[in-house]
Amino acid sequence: MPLIEVTLAEGRTPEQLRALISGLTRAASEAVGAPVENVRVVVREVPATHWAAGDVTIAERRTNEGGAP
Repeated sequence: MPLIEVTLAEGRTPEQLRALISGLTRAASEAVGAPVENVRVVVREVPATHWAAGDVTIAERRTNEGGAP
């Protein structure tokens, strides 16, 4: 039973998250031959203020770049 865990910064729409789950489920099923009903996907969303790289949070980067997720 494949278990896929994804961590993302908050900011995606429910539709985007649903599409991600569907795509990952299909990809895992095709890649390892697991029945779709046996594939598990966990999506964790982290506040943009709680995720940093190079001492700059995603929230700070978005503000400085004027960008979205």
